[in-house]
Amino acid sequence: MANKLVAAFDVGGTSVKAALLDEDLTVVERLREPTARSDDGATTAELVVDQIARLTERMGAVAAAGVVVPGIVDEDAGIARFSANLGWREVPLGALLAQRLPVPVAFGHDVTAGGLAEFRLGAARGFSGAVVIPVGTGIAGALLLDGRPYRAGGQAGEIGHIDVGHELRCGCGAIGCLEAIASASAIARRFRDRTGRAAEGGQQVVDAARAGDADAAVVLKEALEALAKGIHTLVTLLAPEVVVLGGGLFAAGPFVLDPVRERLSSTLTFQRMPELRVAELGDEAGNLGAGLMALELAR
Repeated sequence: MANKLVAAFDVGGTSVKAALLDEDLTVVERLREPTARSDDGATTAELVVDQIARLTERMGAVAAAGVVVPGIVDEDAGIARFSANLGWREVPLGALLAQRLPVPVAFGHDVTAGGLAEFRLGAARGFSGAVVIPVGTGIAGALLLDGRPYRAGGQAGEIGHIDVGHELRCGCGAIGCLEAIASASAIARRFRDRTGRAAEGGQQVVDAARAGDADAAVVLKEALEALAKGIHTLVTLLAPEVVVLGGGLFAAGPFVLDPVRERLSSTLTFQRMPELRVAELGDEAGNLGAGLMALELAR
């Protein structure tokens, strides 16, 4: 079999990360540009076409492409049902890409793709059941059950909207959501509301807590306790062997992971305690996952 090249695209609210990968998932070429937006998704599809042309200028044609986007994504239908970050509702991006590209296109969800990469290549490799949770502006999870992603038409994995029992209103309209207290943006907001001091993100609050800031410590403690409650629900329902936590918040390693582990283990009764790990692939996870999807399609 000739060595295949695939193109991988991680479409975010602010930028598109594109990569040309070989069969070993080694990055051959890389691009990163601001996201080109339109309500119907056509502008984004055109950007992908343009980026493929530039990625392959030196290396030749690709065998397939993988494109992943945030939000509620129905991979089977090829439709981005809802993406707040992109301003999309019911955008048939899979069809838009198929109309414009001469190669097969794997279309999917960014968190699921990143979770697949962690499962095959990163912190969850070697396990049969895993949940991968990147904690960022929001909180979603990739559910890998018996080695396969579970999506339920894009509705599965919305871990950030588990009710963990607080009185804060979430952006979704509900009260008590995990995302409203434990996402990186929520941690920064709650620190600002408590102290009047700005924080650019959750990681800055973690740094302040490590440096002895009492207010930062309280905000972080409440966030990590809420995260443990959310994982408790996952463990009760799915019994994953491993839970992988990612995002900038968990760059602090044991300082944030140990409190989650201790809180979770103290509340479980009959449930199996999963192994807790920090994600290994960082910002590359989405591209690598899109590349894996494309390679499977090419083969």
